[in-house]
Amino acid sequence: MVDIETEFLFDSWYVAGWSSDFEHSLTPLTILGEHVVIFRTAKGVAVALEDACPHRKLPLSHGRLQDDRVECGYHGLTFDCSGHCVHAPTQQNSPPDVSVKSYPVEDRYGLLWIWMGAPEAANTDEIFRIENYDNPAWGKTRGGSMDVACHYLYVTDNLLDPSHVAWVHVSSFAGAGTEDVPLNVERLEDGVLVSRWMQDRQPPPYYAPMLSFEGNCDRKQHYECRVPSIAINKSIFTPVGKGGDDTSLPDNSFINISYNFMTPVDADNTNYFWFQHRNGDPDNEALSTQMFDAAKVAFIEDRDILVEVHKGMKNKRTRNINLGIDAGSMRFRKMIEKRIAATQEAD
Repeated sequence: MVDIETEFLFDSWYVAGWSSDFEHSLTPLTILGEHVVIFRTAKGVAVALEDACPHRKLPLSHGRLQDDRVECGYHGLTFDCSGHCVHAPTQQNSPPDVSVKSYPVEDRYGLLWIWMGAPEAANTDEIFRIENYDNPAWGKTRGGSMDVACHYLYVTDNLLDPSHVAWVHVSSFAGAGTEDVPLNVERLEDGVLVSRWMQDRQPPPYYAPMLSFEGNCDRKQHYECRVPSIAINKSIFTPVGKGGDDTSLPDNSFINISYNFMTPVDADNTNYFWFQHRNGDPDNEALSTQMFDAAKVAFIEDRDILVEVHKGMKNKRTRNINLGIDAGSMRFRKMIEKRIAATQEAD
């Protein structure tokens, strides 16, 4: 039996951070409970190694970066970019046949991705694809990041739940979450999609100024999570009578996509990265700033709730229940559980 509260899916690509977070210096991180040190070579190539010298396990991040090699700060054992020990100054003979684990990494979409499983199984073609990322007609906000003191699956639960907006985001998105239109829950090959089209509705105050048309709208809420912990929240707005078919949206439709990447630190903490992507106004920096700032306020509201949810669930004294709105998140949790079990059986 897999305990998804304490076990993680290692054979997947996770976001270690924004590419700009890493330079020619040693940056320590904890990902999936493993201690990692990341640096860039003089040519800008990212390297990720186990953050522990094999001698007495002093973190390599407490040492020094000498050219493109990491020197341990205890006795000078030195490791190359592949993790092999290439110099042992306290030894008279050749360097000992020791190494530290190396992790495949890849810069893509302004993010640094890391593969936490067996290096030989890493395939960069499996990194999540962001559509229209390089489309000059689409606008982007800058990237955000946040530490959240809760289990990562509480964050994905939240990002598969449209209904919480009515209570959690009163001061930010100020949108109703208890619409009378039922949610469609769809199982994807590597995730879960919760969505609904709502016809002839007043646009939320947050989005209304961004629309190129006036009056009511048809609106789609699209809440999607992909393995291992990537959430895509999409809002689509069309004039009344024009919504309902994603494949034939009118030219004046407004689409905003929030890409959210959750990286488990351990069973009690998550690193959360995000940015917004919209189908227009690519050079409107004021709009990008407005959208980023509003999203950050909303995510702080989420964080405050989820930290308390994590505490409550971890220390519960009575049984918790699930509601109908939890259908998507429960399916996603089951998918993660099966993926972890499958990798354990393969080992």
